[in-house]
Amino acid sequence: IDGRAPVKLVWAREDDMRAGWYRPMYVHAVRGAVDKDGAPVAWHHRVVGQSIMKGSPFEFFIKDGIDPTSVEGAANTPYAIPNLQVELQATALGVPIQWWRSVGHTHTAFVMETFIDELAAAAGKDPVEFRRGLLGKAPRHLGVLNLAAEKAGWGSPLPAGRARGIAVHESFDSFVSEVAEVSIEGGRPRVHRVVCAVDCGVAINPDIIRMQMEGGIAYALSALLYGEVTLKDGVVQQANFDTYKVLRIPDMPLVEVHIVPSAAAPTGVGEPGVPPLGPA
Repeated sequence: IDGRAPVKLVWAREDDMRAGWYRPMYVHAVRGAVDKDGAPVAWHHRVVGQSIMKGSPFEFFIKDGIDPTSVEGAANTPYAIPNLQVELQATALGVPIQWWRSVGHTHTAFVMETFIDELAAAAGKDPVEFRRGLLGKAPRHLGVLNLAAEKAGWGSPLPAGRARGIAVHESFDSFVSEVAEVSIEGGRPRVHRVVCAVDCGVAINPDIIRMQMEGGIAYALSALLYGEVTLKDGVVQQANFDTYKVLRIPDMPLVEVHIVPSAAAPTGVGEPGVPPLGPA
């Protein structure tokens, strides 16, 4: 009664889902060009979205109006593009937002890697070879790219109706490349196999590294196939796992994780497995 007694609050799932913090929505617009030899010569990238750090204890990281988590993975791309411009327009919305696993890399990796594929197609080049030509000064990116491609059998024949995609991305000082083997079933993507290569420095506990990569891949695939929160008249429409679907066991692909031997300082593994899955 005096204001110091503990209070136990128990929310139902419906309360939690409709009164939580959400992943911010971002929109990207990208234009690029390749020269007559198929080499990229220009990349213009505009990012629009809500700042995660604004209003948080970490707001001091925002410099000159730029929330670094909004452009991480894009503004510091390892690809050798001679003319690169990345712009950010921060929006102010009433939706409460917070960090989501791998933070800004969740959207920047998707856009960077899918657009690299578009440039490779415009250049008439294989996606892996195209990336190799742009990563001459990024040996650790190149290392995981090559390992994932090799272990996935990149370029070898696939069963009818299946295709492969690849992506490589650095987040939290770790380097991850993933190859996804995909088909379309009932008009929806079905991921059958994911081959992951990770360079996170010294592998202190290889089992934990593998588990985190596997979990990150499942987490990302769940969001890609099903994850959606929508609002109507300011109210979240999803309430429980009947309306907010998540990945089920039959959707889980076979995952292979290959760890790059390294003498570098150990780095993060809890989040870097997420960003490459979507674009792959």
